[in-house]
Amino acid sequence: MKYEVVIDGAPFTEGPVWVGDDTLVITHLLPGSLRRIDVAKGTSETFAEMPGGANAAQPASDGGFVVAQNSGIDFASIAEPLGIDPAMVPKVVRGTPGLQRVDAADNVSYLADEGFNAPNDLIVDADGSIVFTDPPLIGHRLPSASDPKIGRLWRYHSERGLSLIADGFAFDNGVALSPEGRILIVESSGLMWIEPDGSKEWLCEKTPGGGGDGFCFDTSGRIYVAQPGSQTVSVLDPDGKQVDCFDTGGGIVTNICFGGDDSRTLFTTELAPGRVLAFEGLPDPGLPIHRWPVPE
Repeated sequence: MKYEVVIDGAPFTEGPVWVGDDTLVITHLLPGSLRRIDVAKGTSETFAEMPGGANAAQPASDGGFVVAQNSGIDFASIAEPLGIDPAMVPKVVRGTPGLQRVDAADNVSYLADEGFNAPNDLIVDADGSIVFTDPPLIGHRLPSASDPKIGRLWRYHSERGLSLIADGFAFDNGVALSPEGRILIVESSGLMWIEPDGSKEWLCEKTPGGGGDGFCFDTSGRIYVAQPGSQTVSVLDPDGKQVDCFDTGGGIVTNICFGGDDSRTLFTTELAPGRVLAFEGLPDPGLPIHRWPVPE
């Protein structure tokens, strides 16, 4: 499937989310910020900045966002294994890891900021809870199988507060809800179901292309997985079998989402070279997401 370049010159980006009115919002891992893109015009602007790295965002009911804050990744130290020129990497400015809120006036605050590793990706559940992954912070090297399994999966609710869903993950990354409302995460090189009681079940222990990053579902239950290692998007059926693969033209793709007027366009973000791509005319619409209900 062919792609179109929506914008370029936006490296170290993640967390695309469609908010309507031709608008896509992406997050910057470095420097920490949120960027609003007018897809029809191909223009963009930064509208919120914060120390650390904004790893993912989901919309809130007041027009703002909730953000997974990883505290800042020093990409200069791991640039070469990723095929990135270290001289092109901005200096990291450390922040506090946690769950952030960007309100409708673009003010940044914390919903939770104690006891986290490096919150990575998040979704909003049907009951208004924010479910987010919390893997180890990437340091001077990429994660390996010998690292301690300290990754966790959290739930935050405005009234009930913070609770741990499950722990013991090697590197829990992307997270999404299935059409049935089940939680699926990227764990290490595969995809794993997480039940409400914290029990775990592999959908597949390895995804094609060396393991995924962010992913999303369509309404038929197909799973679209960003594969930075192979610079592709893998399409899996509900049983975890690959049924298609999209070439990103050399992009180190980090995350994806559905959008567009009919929700049949897939948007991707990249570590490098820094484009936002659009794959149009997908067979089924993307699964709708929930907005986080701002407490009254």
